[in-house]
Order: sequence, then C-alpha cells, then structure tokens
Amino acid sequence: MDETPPPTWSAKLRHLLRKGVTLAVVTVAFGWFYGWASPTAFPKDRVAGFKEGALHGALMPLALPALLMGQNVPIYAAINSGRSYKIGYICGINLCGLLFFGLAFRRPTSAKSDKSR
Repeated sequence: MDETPPPTWSAKLRHLLRKGVTLAVVTVAFGWFYGWASPTAFPKDRVAGFKEGALHGALMPLALPALLMGQNVPIYAAINSGRSYKIGYICGINLCGLLFFGLAFRRPTSAKSDKSR
C-alpha cells in the first residue's frame, strides 16, 4: 500500500495562511458588492413589498463585511408594506442560509459508492 506521510507544520501553516487570505479576499469582495448594490436594492422612493423583502433578506448576510469595512449600508427597508415585507425578508434569509449551509455541509459522493449501484 502507498501511504502518504503526515503533513509537516510548514505545510499546515501554508494551508491555514491560504485559507485566511481566501477568506479575507472573499470578505472584501462581498463587502464591496453589497456597498455597490445596496442603493439599487434599497430605493428610497417606494414601499418595499414581499419581493423586496426576499431580496433584502437574501442580501442581509452580505452586509456584515460591508459594515465591518466601515460602510453604513441598510439591511432593512424602513418604508415597507408590513407583514408581507417581513415574511419575504424571513424567506430570503432562510433561503440564503439553506443555500449556504447546504453547499457548505454537502458531502460529495465517492467513486466507490457510484460503482456499487
């Protein structure tokens, strides 16, 4: 059997550093995108309804990087239609969480299990 040796400390450190740099780049990209998109997603001249609530809820997790970068971005429409906006907002947050956590915790199928079928 061909066994690979355990990774060294320098390999582990390089791996962690690569993960940290990737996280920082993605965070800055998300923050920039949210800051760029928020004026379009949060218009000041109309009442937000269910569709806008779903959009705002889906975008809300992206607001954290923008807020950490010092941008004062909105996460909720102050002028909204009430219950329908709030239901849309909750649906958007849940859909975004389902998509994110569904992809984050997905286990790829192995080639062995595919051959046995």
